[in-house]
Order: sequence, then structure tokens, then C-alpha cells
Amino acid sequence: MAISTKLEMRQSQSLIMTPQLMQAIKLLQLSNLDLVAYVDAELERNPLLEKGEGDLPAGGETETGAGMSESGDYSGEDAGSAASGGEPTSGDWMESQLETGSEAIASRLDTDLGNVFPDEPGVPASPDPAALKGGDSYKNVSSGSAGEDYNLEAFVAEEESLVHSLEDQMHLVLADPVDKLIGNHLINSLDENGYLHQDLAEAAEQFGVDEERIERVLAQMQTFEPAGVFARNLRECLKLQLIDRNRFDPAMEALIENLDLLARHDYAALRKVCGVDDEDLTEMVAEVRALDPKPGSVFGSALVQPLVPDVFVRRANDGSWSVELNSDTLPKVLVNQTYYATITKTARNETEKEYLTDCLQTANWLVKSLDQRAKTILKVSTEIVRQQDGFLTYGIEYLRPLNLKTVADAIGMHESTISRVTSNKYMATSRGIFELKYFFSSAISATEGDDAHSAESVRHKIRQMIDAESPDAILSDDTIVKRLKDDGVDIARRTVAKYREAMKIGSSVQRRREKRANR
Repeated sequence: MAISTKLEMRQSQSLIMTPQLMQAIKLLQLSNLDLVAYVDAELERNPLLEKGEGDLPAGGETETGAGMSESGDYSGEDAGSAASGGEPTSGDWMESQLETGSEAIASRLDTDLGNVFPDEPGVPASPDPAALKGGDSYKNVSSGSAGEDYNLEAFVAEEESLVHSLEDQMHLVLADPVDKLIGNHLINSLDENGYLHQDLAEAAEQFGVDEERIERVLAQMQTFEPAGVFARNLRECLKLQLIDRNRFDPAMEALIENLDLLARHDYAALRKVCGVDDEDLTEMVAEVRALDPKPGSVFGSALVQPLVPDVFVRRANDGSWSVELNSDTLPKVLVNQTYYATITKTARNETEKEYLTDCLQTANWLVKSLDQRAKTILKVSTEIVRQQDGFLTYGIEYLRPLNLKTVADAIGMHESTISRVTSNKYMATSRGIFELKYFFSSAISATEGDDAHSAESVRHKIRQMIDAESPDAILSDDTIVKRLKDDGVDIARRTVAKYREAMKIGSSVQRRREKRANR
């Protein structure tokens, strides 16, 4: 066999991740808020893109607004009496519309101006008609405005924050400049709940003072409102609030030092530690529960972002489900072809032409990607609604087990595409707003070969059983497993315990103590 060198040409197909394809994939997994931010950035970068507002003419050209000329001046006829040549004169308007002089106003009202405005501190002098015709504004003639514009925003109240409230109290309590500097540092070290996470020894070294001085300043600031701020842990936070209410006695101190027993509802051990009877312990526990473990959160500094659904699901007249995209969350962009044709003629070199061509391709691809994204979300949502018809009709007990492969095979897409579409997308139904990933649940086999149960519906059954149990008949995990198997759910005991812990439900011993205490 001879060995030789030769050239061969082979034709093959392969997927290449072009920048345009990477952009389409990125848009697919963005939430509606991130998508709007991305499109806004593209609008600033690409001169050929325009934001679509309502129904705009093709090509991105906007029409002149009604009543406005192209230069921006008002062109209506009700702005005043126009002259014969169509140009209103300021003198005609002043003489026909404005009453000048206090005598004219007083004669029309048949009384003196002091009787019309008796409570006014002073009536400003009427402007001189000659001064008005000379171009001076009424603001300069009147003595009430003092030459300053009226700013409505200056009267808008600012929302008070935790930092501002504590700083105001600090200036009233602390007088020494060094103490104020330390106090300001401690205020800035608080988290949003009002807890202090600053090491006092480190702060003392930073300011070059004794640690005792830091503790003395901290003790003064722990008396600020709301009670409980500047605490370093939960016990200290509750202690400060009880001191503020004058309820921190030795029995209450013992209760605060044994919060772990209170969390386990071990009231027998608490009675022994605190040295009180059942009635006193019940009152003490009620007082502790009335305290605020997060005193700094009352100011609400964190902004709450409302949840906006991407898809609406409604019941149609024929009994089927209607799936509709939320068009308000979809950014609307247009490609200004007219501007591109105009600016291309003025391009001075090949670099500018390449730049404009690249902007046009990017703009066209962005519009196409947004349209494809909307169609993909609608297609995936429609298939999810078809698969979960029982949940939408009857409730969570009829939620079917579903995975990405089932939806991908049904609509002819890849599983990775379904995963991207269902991330950070929400569906508004008659039963509430759910993330699209909520409808994908693992399967739990049935006992008699029936259809499998979804893990979410099984968790719902476990919660229903525990909520319905009585204090004298607390269900153990083995009892829950037996009842689920009677309902046709084949589940192991460790799975029940895992679901119960995920729902933050205590064990049978903890629930028995809690329910007997609240009985």
C-alpha cells in the first residue's frame, strides 16, 4: 500500500455558535425585566433602532402630533384672538383677556379688594400694563414670587429610613465628636433587620480608643427606637425589647437564655429552669412571641418588585383554555429603514458603510429574535396547559408529573430550549401566578399500576394530613406512609420525612408539644 499526500474536499454540516445565535439564546432565558433593560441598552447603542409606541407608521417615521407644528409650536386657534394675518399679538391678548388695575377688579366685584381677601397677608400690587407690554413678566413685577420658580418636588416627603432615624437620635444623645464618629460607624454597620455585625475590638483598633468606650457608646445607642436595634444576636434583641417594656426579670432572663427549649416546645423543662407555674409560663411565652425579632425591617427599605406574568391563561367559552402572551411585558422595537437609506448616502468611507450595515443587521436580528422568543414562550406555555389541564380545572391534587423531555418531544424542540424558556417566566391562571418550572414535577409511582403521582401533589396531601390531625392523635411518618399507600401512592418513609422537612414541618414529637401548648 503506497503512502502519498493528497488533497480532499469534504462537505459536512455542523452547528456554529454565531454571535447572532448566542444573542437569541440569551434573549430566550431573560426575564421580562432583564429583557427590557437589554433592549434599552440596544436602543442607545444602535441608531437604527426605535422604540415602538402603539401603532407607528412603517419605517419608524413618527407623525406630527395633533395641534403641534413641526417646529414644536402650538398651531391651534384657541390660544387667543389671532390677527388678520394669523399671528396673535401680545398686546391684543393682554387687553382682551387680562383685567389690569385694582380699580377695574373692584368695580366688577362691587367691593374693595381687602373685603374679598380678608385673610391674605397682603395683596400684591397689580402689574403695570406698560411694564407687561414692555416684556417684563408678572413674576418680576409681583413681590410674592421673589424671582424664584415654584418647585413642587421640594414639597414631596422623603421616605424615612432606619439610618436617618438613628442618626437623628444619635445627635440628641451623643455630644462628644468622637462618640458621634463611633456611633455613625456603628449605624452604617447595621444590616436591614437592625442587627450589628461589627467586631467591637476591631472598631476600637480602627478608631484608636479603648474597647470600653465602644461598648459605652453601643450601650447608649441600644436605647434608641425601634427597641431592639444594635443587637448582636436574637437573644440580645429580645432582651433589649423586654428592658424597654420593663419586663426583663430573672424568670424572663432564664427564658431568653433557653430559647432552644422554647423552639422545641419543651415547656416542662422551661418551667423547671424559670421556676414558674404553667400560668406564668404561658404569659411569658406570649410576651416573647409578641416581640419583633427584626426591628429594623419596619422601615421597609427594601424595594418590593411586583410579579408580572408573561402568559395569561383563561377559560374560553367552549370550556377549553385560552393561552395569551402579556404584550405589556414585551418591548416593541422598530428598524428605521428610512433613516438608514438617508444616512447611507452621506457615508464618507467604507468604515462608515460597514458600521451602518452592521447596525442594520443587528437591528433586524434583534427584531427577529424578539418575535421568535415570543412564539417559543407561547408554544411551550400552550403545551404545559395541555399537559396540566387537570390542575387548572380541579386543583393541585391533579397536578401530573411532567419533565422537560415530554414537552420537548411534543413541540419538537430540544430540552435545553425548554429549560431556558421556563426560567424566570410566570403564568397567570385562575389559581394564581406560577413559575413555568412549577408545573414540572418528579413522578412517584402508584401502588396498583395506575398513573404516577407528582411530587408536588404528594407534598400537598402530606400537609393536609398534618393540618387535620388533632393534638391527641399526632400522625407519625409511618402512619402517613400507610395512609398514602391506601390512597394509591407508593412512597418510602424517608421520602415522607424529606418532604416534611422541606415544608418546615416538625416531627411528630414537636407537633404534639406545640399543639398541646396551643390547645
